[in-house]
Amino acid sequence: MHTLPLIDTDRFTRSIRILTAIPKETQAHTQYLIFIVAVSGREEGIVLGNQGPLPPTPTVFFPQLVILAAVVLLAYQLEYTDTFPVHVQGFFCYDSTYAKPYPGPEEASRAPPVLVYSLVTAGPTLTVTAASGLGELGLLGTWGWGSVYSFGLFTTTIFANAGQVVTGNPTPHFLSVCRPNYTALGCQPPTTHYVTDLGACAGNPLLVTAARKAFPSKDAALCAYAVVYTMYVTLVFKLKGSRLAKPSVCLALLCPAFLVGVVRVAEYRNHWSDVLAGFLTGGAIATFLVTCVVNKFQSQRPAGRRGALPESLGTKPTMALPCVDSPLEKLSVAQVRGSCPAPQAPPAS
Repeated sequence: MHTLPLIDTDRFTRSIRILTAIPKETQAHTQYLIFIVAVSGREEGIVLGNQGPLPPTPTVFFPQLVILAAVVLLAYQLEYTDTFPVHVQGFFCYDSTYAKPYPGPEEASRAPPVLVYSLVTAGPTLTVTAASGLGELGLLGTWGWGSVYSFGLFTTTIFANAGQVVTGNPTPHFLSVCRPNYTALGCQPPTTHYVTDLGACAGNPLLVTAARKAFPSKDAALCAYAVVYTMYVTLVFKLKGSRLAKPSVCLALLCPAFLVGVVRVAEYRNHWSDVLAGFLTGGAIATFLVTCVVNKFQSQRPAGRRGALPESLGTKPTMALPCVDSPLEKLSVAQVRGSCPAPQAPPAS
């Protein structure tokens, strides 16, 4: 037995007030629809006809702003402060895995942080703006897509930094900046042992701390997140023309992300495992958001529009057609009656 859901009288009253506030001249030409999505008991947004979604109400905007601010603050604490100390992982003496030359600061890389952050910001922004111009953003709108993307971007940063802080996996050039005193540590060339001394490194403490943050690669995670999210926005487009347009755009988005990972490995800043873990982290977060958040709004359609007939159809007069019997039906009925034996009268007593 199905039970009817309870109706929030306050929300229904506010919806009626919005409808009554619409000018009557405009109501004669536009079909208005109020579609309220419950998120923690509050209105997510209101859609009016074909004009697209309006910005969310203050009751929803303020909590979302607080959550986004908390995520940004946590990302800042993990990235630029010592609130969460990096785990000190030991190493083997003369380990060739961590003995690569120091490639220099991050700004000297062929894929510097400024370039990476510009790609993960400009690419999705341009794509969402183009989709907004074509009217393909659905119920979320530009504000919704942008807020979800920003939340996921800082969440990816938190996951990557948390993984680096917890694991403390050294980079390929760790020993070059650590500069351990092998003689004092008892590391002789014939024998090697595992060094766990906290004071084993004599190099620059800032460089040593940065060299302990390899797994997963944050740049790879951000690029993967931006690519997966932007590819979803691209696939939502309904473009008429060449069938190779969307695949070409998706491949063009994948190319910079792949090159960033290759550069990180080629410059001895990360291992292949670090880059792959970063790709999986960013891709997983983007997939979760577009599946559980964005796709939910894209798949939802107002119930009033499903199977509804145009209003003009009810105002037009209908013409009744005469019922004409088909000769084939008459012929088939006659054959059936002829094939059946006629009923016999009962004998007279």
